[in-house]
Amino acid sequence: MDPTEDEGATPRKVLFVAGAGRSGTSTLAGIVSILGMHVPQPEVVADESNPKGFGEPKWCVEQHDRWLAEVNVQVSDARPSAWLDTGRVEAREPARIKVADWLESHFAVAPELVVKDPRLSWFLGLWRVGALRVGADPVFATMLRPPAEVVGSKQKYYANKLGSAHLAAGWVNMLLHTERATRSDEQGGGRTFVRYADLLTDWVRTTTDMAEHLDLRAVLHADSENIRAVHRFVDPNLRRVTVTLADLGLPKRLHELTQETWDQLNLLTDPAEDTPAAHAVLDQLREAYTDLYEESEAIARSTAVAARGDEARKVRARQAAVVEPAPAAPHSLVDLVPHDVRAKIPAGVRRGVRKALGRERDAQDRGRDAQGPQREGQ
Repeated sequence: MDPTEDEGATPRKVLFVAGAGRSGTSTLAGIVSILGMHVPQPEVVADESNPKGFGEPKWCVEQHDRWLAEVNVQVSDARPSAWLDTGRVEAREPARIKVADWLESHFAVAPELVVKDPRLSWFLGLWRVGALRVGADPVFATMLRPPAEVVGSKQKYYANKLGSAHLAAGWVNMLLHTERATRSDEQGGGRTFVRYADLLTDWVRTTTDMAEHLDLRAVLHADSENIRAVHRFVDPNLRRVTVTLADLGLPKRLHELTQETWDQLNLLTDPAEDTPAAHAVLDQLREAYTDLYEESEAIARSTAVAARGDEARKVRARQAAVVEPAPAAPHSLVDLVPHDVRAKIPAGVRRGVRKALGRERDAQDRGRDAQGPQREGQ
């Protein structure tokens, strides 16, 4: 940051990096954090699928996972109705307080934060409210990567077995609703759309354009050392999966909607194209996708019912396989009498009972009877 600028005067701002997983969100979050924006700590640890780091606050990931599990929504859920489920979480006052308190605690570290998580789009309204409550300006950057590459990357790195059609539908559902949720309103909150390919090809120009549009002061005033660090961080070869929609073999109507959604979102990378007319087209695409999904769901109803029946049978089979062992039966009625009680019965009486039950003892046992019960310490 420019040392001549009063750091305390920098207004609070939160950059929310949204978009589908495997679309370059980690790269963008990594760049702006190196340039001076703060990723709330601790972060999710890097792994083989993202060796340079995720740039994700661990608290956000864990909290989002809890909320998604609570309303039975998947990260890449293709159901349009899933947005209604997560919307119920967004409307809860305790959730809003929790998010606002968490943001407030991290503004003690820096005035400009970056929050990124593939689950973020499901709760953008909640985060917008939380930021405004702590006097911060919420701004949004949505990453755009060709949907076929997103699908291919998920299948490669996440061992996803749900199929290309499901993943493509999840991408359409995620991006169309993310676009709707990030539109500016009377409360403010700028946004920008960033192509992953542009970020890898010329990160300086792409990031500068974004920072100017959203007024990200830490990025605009980054020093030369941080800029050199980003040059080392960005790898143009990060785009390791290159496939096309034709390679996915999608159903015709889903293929068309996916392509149309990609084309329309690409227009928004130019802020001048982010207009009510463009929004109207995207609204129509969202409605068309909802119609397609509901039609497909109605046709596949029997498959869903059969799948639930199969799962129920498997559960019953597992339960039937768990049989509690029956308690061992006593050897005889005599065994039900405690030993200390039996010891008080005269030896002659005990022998008579055993004889009647056919359990006479040998001479050695009779000798012990004559001695009486053993005492502790003998």
